[in-house]
Amino acid sequence: MLQYNLPRNLPSADELPDSDETPVDNELQELIPGLLKAILLILWSERMDWFFGIDMGIYYHPDEPPIVPDAFLSLGVERFYDEELRPSYVLWDENVLPTFVLEVVSPTYRKEYSTKLETYQDLGVLYYVIYSSRRRRKPHLEVHKLVNGKYELQSGNPVWIPEIGLGIGCERGNYSGVTREWLYWYDADGKRYLTPEEQVKESAQRAQQLDRRAQQLAQRLRELGVDPDSVN
Repeated sequence: MLQYNLPRNLPSADELPDSDETPVDNELQELIPGLLKAILLILWSERMDWFFGIDMGIYYHPDEPPIVPDAFLSLGVERFYDEELRPSYVLWDENVLPTFVLEVVSPTYRKEYSTKLETYQDLGVLYYVIYSSRRRRKPHLEVHKLVNGKYELQSGNPVWIPEIGLGIGCERGNYSGVTREWLYWYDADGKRYLTPEEQVKESAQRAQQLDRRAQQLAQRLRELGVDPDSVN
C-alpha cells in the first residue's frame, strides 16, 4: 500500500486537470471498457455505490501527474456527485482505492506488464486486469490479484472476482456491429451477462413469442366457437 505524505491544503477534483491529453492508441481502448460499463449500468441500475471510470485520471498526490488506466471500478463510493459528474478521481476526496483496474494493450506497448503493473501494485489496487488480443502463446486476458502486497496471476476464463460479485472473461461476440473477441461480465456459474443490444433482442423475441401464442390461442377459441374478446 502506498504511504501518503500529503500537504494539508489539497486541491479538489474541479481544480485538477481532468485528462493527461494523451489520445488513445486504438478504438478498442474505448469500446472494450465501454461495453463493460454498459452492462454494469443495467446490472447495477438500482445501486448507487459504485463508479466505473474510463480513460479518467486517478490522482494519488497533488504534486504528481495522475495515472490514467483505460478503465477502473470503485465500490463503496457515490455514483454521482452532482449533475456535472466527476472530472477526475481524486483519492484524498474519495477515500476509496479502485478495486479493479483495466489496461487494454494497444499496438503501441505502454509497459502494461512492467511499470504499470508495479504502479498499481504499489498503490494497492486489488485487481489489475490486462487484455491483449495480439498475444499468440499466452492468454489474451490476465487477471492479477494483490496477495500480501504482490500481484498473483489468476487462472481461468472467466475469472471470478468475489469482492465485486462478478466474473470477467473474454469470448467472441458482437458489439457496435463488430464481431470479434470482447470482454464480458459473468455470473458465479460462468454464464455471460448479455449486452444491452442482446437484451433488447431477447425482449423483442420474447414479445413476439407471447404474441404468437396469443394468436394461436385466439384461433383455437374461434374453432371452438368462442369469441376470443369475451375471454378475460
